[in-house]
This record gives sequence, C-alpha cells and structure tokens, in this order.
Amino acid sequence: MIDDHSSGGSDLPPGVIFRNPEQGLPASELTDYRLIEIQLRKALAKSQALLLQKDELIHRQELLKQESDHRLLNDLQMTISLLSLQSRNSVHPEAASQLAVAANRVSMVARLHHRLTSHKGVRTVEFKKFLEDFCHDFSAMSSSDESPVKISVEGSKANLPATTAIPLGFIASELITNAAKHGKGWIAVRLAPDPQHGYALSVANDGPALPEGFDPGASKGLGMRIIQSFTSQIGGELRIDRGDDGKGARFTVMFPAPTGASD
Repeated sequence: MIDDHSSGGSDLPPGVIFRNPEQGLPASELTDYRLIEIQLRKALAKSQALLLQKDELIHRQELLKQESDHRLLNDLQMTISLLSLQSRNSVHPEAASQLAVAANRVSMVARLHHRLTSHKGVRTVEFKKFLEDFCHDFSAMSSSDESPVKISVEGSKANLPATTAIPLGFIASELITNAAKHGKGWIAVRLAPDPQHGYALSVANDGPALPEGFDPGASKGLGMRIIQSFTSQIGGELRIDRGDDGKGARFTVMFPAPTGASD
C-alpha cells in the first residue's frame, strides 16, 4: 500500500511516485536532450535505409548470378550440340574423334557446374558422395565397348564447407579427366584424413609412370594450371608420385581441415 505522505520530503503530489524526467530540468539541458533524440532518430532512419539498400543489392546480385549460371549452362549445351554435330558430319575419322572428345569434355564441365551450383545456399557438402556421383557420370560418359573406364571411390565421409568443396570439385574433375586420358581404364579416387595436413584427395591411374623429376609447375597445360590455382585457393599442396604398386601416376592434393568439417 502506498502512503501518500511518505514521499521522503519530496515535493511530488500525493499518489505520484516518479517524476517526469523532463520536469525540473534547466531549459538549456532539456534542449540538448531533445537535440540528441532528434539526431538518434535520424541516425536510426539512415541505418534502416542503408539496410534496405543492402538487401536490395544482395537480391539483385543473386538474380544476376542466377541469370549468369543459366546463360552459362545454355552456352555450354549449345557448344556440346555444335561439337557433336560437327563430329557426326566430319568425313575424317581422326577429326570426328577429336570433336567427340571435346564434346564429352564440355559436357563434363556442364555436369560439374550443375552439381556444384545445386549446392547453392548450403554450408557444407558431403564430398565423398559428391565424388561418387561425379565419377558415376564420368564413367558412363567416357566408357565405350573398346575402352571401358572403371573408377573406384574410397575413403571416409567428409562434410566440407562449400567454400572448400567447390574448388576441390574442379580439382577432382581435372585430375580424373587427366587420369582417364593417360591411363588404361582404371582410376582410383580416395578421400581420407591426413594427420599432417587435415585431408588428402588422391587420384591414381594404371597408365605409365611419370618421368623422374616431373615438375607440375613447368607444365603449360590448362588442366594442370587449373589444378594448381584451385589448390592454392584452398591452402593446399600438390604432390605427385607413383601408385601403390609402383606403376601409374598418383596426384594427391593435401589441404587443411576447414572449420566445420567432420568425418
């Protein structure tokens, strides 16, 4: 119960507990408070306007990215169609074969791009599953009755951040394409934890061994430059040696385990 007379000697009216903060303030101080309030309201309104502009810019960028991806896939599909048409119409068997190879290569780029962009918005990618799906597509497209391509995918599951998985996907594509080009039809892909670096992705084939002292940095091939560029992007290291039986070639990309990766 409130005692109307127990105000502690204050001049508050009976029944009033708290004073209006603006009452009793000097005019100059009250003016300062009101100016500060106006400035804060203006600053808040400006911040809200900037946030709205930022959201609109992000939305526009996302639409542009979607349009760019759509146009890229359409252009790749047209390129595939033209190469395939030229291959069928060519009267020179060697030229027809080269055009067919080029069409398959562009088709693999299109499939890889589609798989990677399908992970839009996700934070992590189960990369072994990605490798299995990609290798299945690659084997189906690259095999023929005369030269079948068999790819085994081994190792442990790893949920990698998309920022690592996407560059690693392009690395894997180039390594597998190169292994099929120089091998005899068998390719081994392995993704496993590495005690010193974090993870190791290796691709080996059953083709001829690389010459001693082979320097990937001296290679002028586009594929090797792509591999080295993306390896550097994820903070990795590329090593080249022979397969487990001392035959063939094995390319291994060792890279740090990013935050959020799990087996």
